Amino acid sequence: MRRHRVAASLAVLLGIASTCAAKPPTITALFPAGAERGQTVSVKLSGNFDHWPAKCWLDGEGLTVTPAEEKGVLSIAVAGDALPGVRWFRVFDQDGASSSRPFVVGVLREIAEVEPNDDPRKPQKVEEPRVTINGRLAKNGDVDGFAVELKAGAVLTADLQAARPIGSPMDGVLQVVSADGFVMAQNDDDVGMDPRIVFEAPSDGTYIVRLFAFPAAPDSSIRFSGGDAYVYRLTLTTGGFVDHAFPLAVAAGGPAEVAAVGPNVPAPGPGSALAVPAGDDPGRVALAHPSLPGIAEVRRVAGPTAVEAEVAADDHPQPLADLGSVSGRLDLPAERDIYRIALKNGETRVFRVESREFGLPLDPVVAVLDAEGKALAEADDRRRSSKDPELKFAPKADGEYRVVVRDLHGRGGPRYAYLLSVAKPEPDFELTLAADQFEVTPGKESKVAVTIDRREGFAGEIEIRAEGLPAGVEATKVVSKSGDDSAKSVTLEIRAAADSNAPAGPFRVFGRPVEGDGRDRPARVNLADFGAETEQPWLTVLPAPK
Repeated sequence: MRRHRVAASLAVLLGIASTCAAKPPTITALFPAGAERGQTVSVKLSGNFDHWPAKCWLDGEGLTVTPAEEKGVLSIAVAGDALPGVRWFRVFDQDGASSSRPFVVGVLREIAEVEPNDDPRKPQKVEEPRVTINGRLAKNGDVDGFAVELKAGAVLTADLQAARPIGSPMDGVLQVVSADGFVMAQNDDDVGMDPRIVFEAPSDGTYIVRLFAFPAAPDSSIRFSGGDAYVYRLTLTTGGFVDHAFPLAVAAGGPAEVAAVGPNVPAPGPGSALAVPAGDDPGRVALAHPSLPGIAEVRRVAGPTAVEAEVAADDHPQPLADLGSVSGRLDLPAERDIYRIALKNGETRVFRVESREFGLPLDPVVAVLDAEGKALAEADDRRRSSKDPELKFAPKADGEYRVVVRDLHGRGGPRYAYLLSVAKPEPDFELTLAADQFEVTPGKESKVAVTIDRREGFAGEIEIRAEGLPAGVEATKVVSKSGDDSAKSVTLEIRAAADSNAPAGPFRVFGRPVEGDGRDRPARVNLADFGAETEQPWLTVLPAPK
């Protein structure tokens, strides 16, 4: 009898320990990382899932996510009319939520990589080069090869999605190799760490697209790298591929159209139009074509917009509107674009050039000259993480000035597009959060640290609050003051009622000047692994303690 009581006590203790040890779900990788419109795929998650089936949350429309019976497997159905591009999802349970993960909706037929394909003599055959391949470099030393048949003059685009937007920890390399093993084209970093090759076949024949990788975070190993998280999407197409949009800016407000630009994309017209949705918030907007692969971005701006006039000459530069923007392109090597702008003594302006931010190869340099061509100021990289420059300039006299844009290395071509903008430096602020998921226990408080970046001498008070919290959960409002410890950071306290059983879900944090324009600024979380941001952190109300 005593032995039975000991066994029962141990069982209870082990049950308590098991409950206490339960952790929120985590996702370290998913495969495949995307699907074609109109298809349903089984997606295997790598990570930790103490409770299954977990629940799923999805940001965006056109997808249905359902947990399968098998632990760590999701069934994702993509509607036939779903917009191409990235969707974000989480899995969650009573103990918390995973971080947001991307899932890509594609427009081409999708197939899976089939091993073995690392022997250069036995690559995987791709019957029609208008396809997206879902694959994985599964082990160190792995090299994946895909054979395509091309006619002379055919233009093949090979585009890898891995580090962005999937978040795979790999620095991929693409090669196009002839049937006898001669490397005819190679690319390492094109869009961030992801490579892209545009290859014109010199003759009819079989060509092999070869893929391998190094770790995104360099280590001491001297070898090709691989692993469970080295997931990729490789698009191979001799059809159109969207490299970027042009112009790169549209006026805030109503809807607009811009042209898709890229290999084999039709000339500007209905077949290459990209629709920009209506909106007043400034910032970059991702665009996708309904039938062409590739994602482009434009910036929505408040001021006047223009496009570079190719007829402008150095001695008759194109006018640049104050507080406006112009989309341009350096078509030829060593080309420089010159604009003229009227400025007043002491009225500081900020000249920004964006190109790398749009995934383009231009390494821009911006300079301000006087009317006689004397250099007054110049800027290259804005910060260590960006090669796009920003130049603050305060003229010492009224007059007409020249603004010059060039490539640091003297390069040029169809992809060397840029957006030049003129802004007046205004006091403002930005808010950031350190994490994208939080937990609160009923009857207790959870703290959310908010970092405040005050810019251009912003010295006003900022009221910071949380919105979208579930019923029974409240958050205190806090005020950041420039003259004390709250100037750079504050802490929101979120409290759940003792009897709360509120559902988990996203919420938002906003800051608003106590005096001023009254406009809310959302707090953002940097999803560094994916080159993205979110304004929707997650809150889990944990089970009440017993």
